[in-house]
Amino acid sequence: MQTAAAKTIGRKGNWAALMLSVLLLVVSLHRAEAGVNAWTTNGPHSETINALAIDPQTPTTLYAGTSGHGVFKSTDGGGNWSAVNTGLTTPYGAIWVNALAIDPQTPTTLYAASSGGGVFKSIDGGGNWSAINTGLETTRCCVALAIDPQTPTTLYTSSSGGGVFKSIDGGGNWSAVNTGLDTTRCCVALAIDPQTPAILYAGGTDAVFKSTDGGGSWHSTGLTKPGVVFISALAIDPQAPATLYAGTYSSGVFKSTDAGVTWGAVNTGLTSLYVRALVTSPLTPTTLYAGTTRFSYPESWTGGAVFKSTDGGESWSIVNTGLHAPVVGALAIDPKVPSTVYAGTGTAGAFKSTDGGASWSAVFTGPSNLSVGVRDLAIDPQTPNTLYASNGGDVFKSTDGASSWGWRAKARWLIGALAVDPQTPANVYAGTGDDFSAAAGGIFKSTDYLDSWSWNPSSGLTGFVKYVTALVFDPQTPTTLYAGMWTTYYGPHVGGVYKSTDGGTSWNATGLSNLRGGIGFTSGLAIDPQTPTTLYATSGSYVGSLFIGGVFKSTDGGESWRAVTDLAASPHALIGPLAIDPQTPATLYVGTRADGVFKSTDGGESWSAVSAGLPNLPVTALAIDPQTPTILYAGTERGGVFKSTDGGESWSAFNTGLTNLLVNSVVVDPQRPTTLYAGTQGGVFVLFTPADASERLIEAIRRSLPPEEQTSLIGPLRQVATLLTDANPANDRAACGRLDAFIDQVNAKEQSGEVTAAQATQLRQDAGDITAALGCA
Repeated sequence: MQTAAAKTIGRKGNWAALMLSVLLLVVSLHRAEAGVNAWTTNGPHSETINALAIDPQTPTTLYAGTSGHGVFKSTDGGGNWSAVNTGLTTPYGAIWVNALAIDPQTPTTLYAASSGGGVFKSIDGGGNWSAINTGLETTRCCVALAIDPQTPTTLYTSSSGGGVFKSIDGGGNWSAVNTGLDTTRCCVALAIDPQTPAILYAGGTDAVFKSTDGGGSWHSTGLTKPGVVFISALAIDPQAPATLYAGTYSSGVFKSTDAGVTWGAVNTGLTSLYVRALVTSPLTPTTLYAGTTRFSYPESWTGGAVFKSTDGGESWSIVNTGLHAPVVGALAIDPKVPSTVYAGTGTAGAFKSTDGGASWSAVFTGPSNLSVGVRDLAIDPQTPNTLYASNGGDVFKSTDGASSWGWRAKARWLIGALAVDPQTPANVYAGTGDDFSAAAGGIFKSTDYLDSWSWNPSSGLTGFVKYVTALVFDPQTPTTLYAGMWTTYYGPHVGGVYKSTDGGTSWNATGLSNLRGGIGFTSGLAIDPQTPTTLYATSGSYVGSLFIGGVFKSTDGGESWRAVTDLAASPHALIGPLAIDPQTPATLYVGTRADGVFKSTDGGESWSAVSAGLPNLPVTALAIDPQTPTILYAGTERGGVFKSTDGGESWSAFNTGLTNLLVNSVVVDPQRPTTLYAGTQGGVFVLFTPADASERLIEAIRRSLPPEEQTSLIGPLRQVATLLTDANPANDRAACGRLDAFIDQVNAKEQSGEVTAAQATQLRQDAGDITAALGCA
């Protein structure tokens, strides 16, 4: 039975925070961000990990060296991470860590090689760092580290183009050890013989070098291929150190069984030959892992991968389930439990496998207070908890309503538009572009919810596309879709709108292209959901310094167009987003760069300004509530989100909790339109009502718990959701009682061991604001 004290706590607190604490129960120990009646964000996050190091004595302690954010540490096997950067500074601010090394005898002592700051040392497990660069004045860009396992005060570092440096006093002093070493070809990788530490190897731009006297002198090994190989990683068999491996950047893996005298390629099954990381299993050294990146731009976005060999590299198989990243650049194996493997990636953070690479899960996606800038958002109309977000050249995916994100794809070019097929949502499209190439840009397509991508180089877009700025589907026949383009290249078809009738395989210019000569672009597209041969575009051209353009309309599926408003030489001619009323398609809205929002109720034939309450800022996004279309939202540049409940006649700021006001996209959940998403320069923000929160958490419980454990939690939440559907104070009070029942279940689960004490404490703490939220006595 719940105690009176517990009942009191259960009635004090923000019920939304309590609801989101259930996610903590069923997903992880991390507290979920609330989005109830206030915007909150939880990503997407981005982190590039260049180095991983595991404490050999306590393998649940590990470190990650990152690009720009220094070193992060976990003491629970990757479950939680914290920055450990005190003293880790460079004149350039950002800390780019390229390599990490741990003293095997005193693992609280570790070293970090950095770009711009040289080498740093910590003697307290990363708590504090100090630069140790005496003798390294000629190079502050250190890319590799190796530590003598028998005499760990002896260590080596190297730099690309600067050769190898050695210290025999734990980094107190360094000296160059480059006799016989061509420093213009070396070095980006180091490896030391664990049994005879005077033997070490250095990988350079086209060769592997060897020293047998602790770096006193060097000679080239049998792997010397100028212009063919770039040695990016080295690994030594710890039990038979005459066997070593070299990972290369374009030629796969090479193996030597005679301490480097001869080498042979071992690439059977290694479908990516761009190897960035290479490790051997400490207990079974014939088991190896290779971290790769797969360059196949622009034909497809395949990303990075981990490959595994169990026969000393003779054959490889991809082991990538659950791991989505553009590059796998770091690998580490638990020395005591070698089935536990960690992978550090570019952009996507760190992943962990506990089954020898058979499956992976993300354990660190980057600092929680840093989110990527989002250019566009798209929502799965059938499963709206699934969203896609683009930033620059990357696409991220969420399957839990923006509570968490994972990297999914990388483009060669910038991604300007995302779209999901309304009937077959496995089909996801991305429109791309570039500032620097006339042939840049195109439209990529995924048919498997963004697990893979394809691009048809003969699609009819090559050679003149600059940016794909908008994508819309025919809602009745979604194999027909339209793309808005922007270009700076003159030609027979520049800018304007293109059409595909075969699901994006081929494209043709519509009648809206190069309308009046000059530099053309289309920034917005909208299609009549009831009569999809009718569509609208905001498009125009610069002729000299004069902009000529406006809103254009087609009633024949894009074959012909006419201007329905000509805004030439007017400030609000620089128009952007379009939105169409799904219930009354003759009503549509357009946002401008300088004059707010305009509205038409006659299919674009006439327009009126509807901007009362809007700031004098560019309108970057428009979204309409599909169930109550008099409710609409406007995203602005530097002003956040504004809401209108009267069809645009008046607007008010809708920014509670929105900490980044540079809004690029606004999306309304088509099934629960009180759930909103805003793509900003500071990530994706989500906002929902208390009733929505209950539904979201019910879905989370169903995804995360066995069916037999769901009922006792879902029952009270379902009643809460039903009660809060109507704005009625009596219902709020009843909801308080149902939340008490929920607290009863949490307490019962704590007593039975289904909920840990820490989880239950967090739940009760989150319940402390319920009086303020619902006025529960």
